[in-house]
Amino acid sequence: MNKIALEDIVGNAAYERVREKSRQRIIELKRRRRVSVGDNLTLVFENRDTVIFQIQEMMRAEKISDLDKIREEIEVYNELIPSQGELSATLFLEIEDQTHLREDLLKFLGIDESVYLKVGSHSIRARFEEGHSKEDKISAVQYVKFPLSELALQAFVKGEKAELVIDHPNYQASAVIEPDTRQSLVEDLTA
Repeated sequence: MNKIALEDIVGNAAYERVREKSRQRIIELKRRRRVSVGDNLTLVFENRDTVIFQIQEMMRAEKISDLDKIREEIEVYNELIPSQGELSATLFLEIEDQTHLREDLLKFLGIDESVYLKVGSHSIRARFEEGHSKEDKISAVQYVKFPLSELALQAFVKGEKAELVIDHPNYQASAVIEPDTRQSLVEDLTA
């Protein structure tokens, strides 16, 4: 999957004219790419379209028009673009009761060792972006990648059972990747 380049991004005025249509398209795309794993964890699989949307929304919210700042945003967000044979996702730790947010989030320390994509007989441990978890704090938003071996990729494309599994001392859950989601991800893996 190609990284985002400056020419993939439109200025804020041009984006404002197409924003609502773009937003509706991305909402539908993300709906197909969202997998809830238990009650407190969701992954949204990223691709070029979702990342371009995030860059455009960031530019809009922050009123960024300086080309150097736009290039910086592109560089940061390009880390979310999956490489060949890889799936990339944003992982959300969803804590509804905000009164104990910090304590509840701390229960997820070590989550970066506990997330797997299982495809048939293959188990792929998520590779987490560094800097979102320390021994005394953890971010509610994490960025993960699943590097698939050639055999795991073939199994995924062929339709072998695929599921996301969380095996953490404080949180165990799994979710099968539904056909609609799988088809969207197969398009990424075979593009």
